Amino acid sequence: MQRLVLSILLLLSLVCVAVSASAAPIPLTPASSGSLLNGQTELLEDVDGRLTIADMADPAIQSRFQPAAGRTSVGQSRNPWWIKVSLQRNSAAPSQWWLEVGAVTLLDLQLFLPDAQGLWQTRQAGERVSFAAGRDHDYRRAVFRLPELGSQPLTFYLRSFDPAGNSFPLRAWQLQDLDQQAKREHLSLGLIYGVILALLLYNLFILLALRDPAYLWYVLTMAASLVFIASMSGHGFQYLWPAGPVPVWLDRISLPILVSLGILRFAQELLSTRTTVRIAHHLLNGCTLLYLMALAVNLAGYRSASGMVIGLIPIITVPTLLLCAAIRWKQGFTPALFYLLGYGGVLLSFVILVLRAAGLIQPGESTAYLFPLAVAAEAILFSFALAYRIQILKQEKAEAKLQADREKSARLALIQANADELQQAVTERTAELAATNERLQQREQALQHAAFHDPLTELPNRRYLIEHCEAALANAIRHGESIALMLIDLDHFKPINDRFGHDAGDLMLQAIAQRLREHVRAGDTVARLGGDEFAVLIGGADAELHAREIAERLLAELAQPVLYGAERLTVTISIGAALYPQHASHFAGLYKAADEMLYKVKGRGRSGSAVCGDDGELSSSARLHLDVLSVPSGLG
Repeated sequence: MQRLVLSILLLLSLVCVAVSASAAPIPLTPASSGSLLNGQTELLEDVDGRLTIADMADPAIQSRFQPAAGRTSVGQSRNPWWIKVSLQRNSAAPSQWWLEVGAVTLLDLQLFLPDAQGLWQTRQAGERVSFAAGRDHDYRRAVFRLPELGSQPLTFYLRSFDPAGNSFPLRAWQLQDLDQQAKREHLSLGLIYGVILALLLYNLFILLALRDPAYLWYVLTMAASLVFIASMSGHGFQYLWPAGPVPVWLDRISLPILVSLGILRFAQELLSTRTTVRIAHHLLNGCTLLYLMALAVNLAGYRSASGMVIGLIPIITVPTLLLCAAIRWKQGFTPALFYLLGYGGVLLSFVILVLRAAGLIQPGESTAYLFPLAVAAEAILFSFALAYRIQILKQEKAEAKLQADREKSARLALIQANADELQQAVTERTAELAATNERLQQREQALQHAAFHDPLTELPNRRYLIEHCEAALANAIRHGESIALMLIDLDHFKPINDRFGHDAGDLMLQAIAQRLREHVRAGDTVARLGGDEFAVLIGGADAELHAREIAERLLAELAQPVLYGAERLTVTISIGAALYPQHASHFAGLYKAADEMLYKVKGRGRSGSAVCGDDGELSSSARLHLDVLSVPSGLG
């Protein structure tokens, strides 16, 4: 009897344990449409991955199920998870219900529904099948039609497997309520898509115009983010790749990698880390390689390992990017502030996504739109940062161009001064020039005037005479005219300086210059060659005749006294002249011939004039020409 009583008590305890281990069915009422079921579901981790639906009839297996207690995610796991759901409607509730599995990026999801014969119907969903094959209703998340509920509870199972993170928010719906929910979601997500797409296209046009690398990475980052949001929301599976399984390069591992790569490269271009934060730049380059390796690992089929890698890389990239942005902001680079705000928002939302994938935060309505909203805000702030950066680059380019123009004008002006010392001054002062274009032009004109004019008499100098004479010779050749060059030297000028001082000498030189200007034609050129030596260049068909007339007038006019206080200063002049083409064919020869005549006049006692060839004596160039002609040719 004792054994029988103990056996009965043991049997009753086992029954009680079995009953207590089995959760009560979830009651469905007319108001249950859209309600979350996870509060009363049960979970079982399939450690070796060998359990099948047939094993669910085993009481030992049933005893291993644990209450979900509201959990909608178990995080990353190498093992499959079984979810047990029991539903029971009350008398007022509809008999037909639909089950929504809120995770849109699960790798492998199986639903096991009982049929009328007591067997199990298997429905395959997740990223391994096409969109239509993985649901019974056209909705962004997996939706299954449940068997009609009667008076008895309906128990069914789900099997979830995704090494990158298992989440399974479950809701029971009436179809009309689900359709209304879909419309609201389309409106909300559509606004987010529209904002991101509009900014993407806007900056794409700017990229085509400017060809700036920062805009390229912005466009690529926003494009990857847009596809990522569409993938996370289920719209990518619904509209972009509905005909087959989710491509591995668009799954929940590859897309975050592409987004992260874009953010890294965009930050490097926007913040100019290559030149401003070099150590961080090299560190970010290393993280870029790690992301590429993780992408290759995922494409090779090692989803779990790749997921772990992209979960660890932000430990390096996040503080590095924030530090770079903070440093550049402190340096006065305003776009860095926009980057900090945009990246900070996305970082917060991404951390929440990682915590959801790890099962530390349960998926819910409060976090469903956090990442899309953060990306939309990031797109706006990054666009502001780019616009501000381009404005800064334009200003820097304009300033650089203006500075380059100033430097170029300054160099040309000082080069024309024909002095190595001035050229060296240009090289040393180039970086210090800050004058406006108008001031540079004025200075250029002043320097040019100084380079070609004598500062005391304001007459053209020797350099001007040489360049002008070359041009005059070319013109005379074209028109068959002649040119006369007169060299004028003041006689007895040194005693004036010695007796009365250099002020008196300067006054005399200025007076002589003024008289020279008054007694030559407007088209002729008067120049001071240096000291007390002047020159007159006369052109035209009557150049020789006019030169002789001017020489006669100058001998008389320049000998007139110049008043220096109470003193009357007087000098005489000596004039030597040579003609083109009679005496020389170029300036050097013409100058030499005129100089010979000048010294001949001085040798005769000064105060006179002489034209080459008047006394029958030829110039040295003419004599050389005759000597060449007199050499026997050997053709006699």
